[in-house]
Amino acid sequence: MRVTELLTFVEERHRIYLRRNAGDSLLTKDPILSKYRFCNIYRELDTVTAWLAKHWREPNADNPDLWHAFVVARHMNNIPMLDALGGALLPWNRNKFVEIAEDRRLKREKVFSGAYMIGTRHNGSKAVYLADMVFTPLWNARGNLTPIPSDTLTSFHLSLCLFYGLAGFISAQVVADAKYAGVLRGARDWHTFAASGPGSRRGLNRVMGRPLRQPWNEDAWRLALARLRDEMLPRFRELGWEEPHAQDVQNMCCEWDKYERARLGEGRPKQLFRGGQAHAIQENEGRKVQVA
Repeated sequence: MRVTELLTFVEERHRIYLRRNAGDSLLTKDPILSKYRFCNIYRELDTVTAWLAKHWREPNADNPDLWHAFVVARHMNNIPMLDALGGALLPWNRNKFVEIAEDRRLKREKVFSGAYMIGTRHNGSKAVYLADMVFTPLWNARGNLTPIPSDTLTSFHLSLCLFYGLAGFISAQVVADAKYAGVLRGARDWHTFAASGPGSRRGLNRVMGRPLRQPWNEDAWRLALARLRDEMLPRFRELGWEEPHAQDVQNMCCEWDKYERARLGEGRPKQLFRGGQAHAIQENEGRKVQVA
């Protein structure tokens, strides 16, 4: 297993976060990390997640239907749009959502981010499609969906996946938000639940020394991720950093896959690190570093 290489990436990515928060002007020696944007190693530190935690999760932490607001949020994943809603739509308000989304669209203001690929299967308004085909049916079925004390993250995830428009990956993002509120805070698989996505499957293949595109059985992927987490935990304890849960480790695999693609010339991340070049430590001055 290439655990040491993954940990090298993980440590440097988090040190960038710590240096930036401390106001340091010199962030990293790594030319790839200084050029491209990578998510934080802890999901809770990422911009949209932190915003949701402050503005939606904390004010509604004991609302049993908060998970539904996270379904809406993760399909948007765009703070200006979420802010325009004026708070979590609890109870769900289809007309308010569509009115605000359509008003922004007509003004050429951003409604959706590009973080997750969400199709519509029709040529009309994406907001109307989501409101009528995804959000409203989920709200109407909340009596069978809202978590109860005996639920695990796994059982809640599987229940969400049964509904149209909620594939395994986006449902897992909702679970990752909802696990910090309500009864799911006590779920017995709080630290161990994760569901794979394309990037984390490739990333775990790299860690395990498997062919890059070799498919995973989901149960085998989860077991391998659990073993990887066990291998990584001693280093986090040594550093005095918070121990990552399985969804954090999944995120690390996904981001490391992006890093390796850039390093090996297989592709490049879509977003640049804003200010990264200006704040980078130039490790090899005078030597041009090429990033494919």
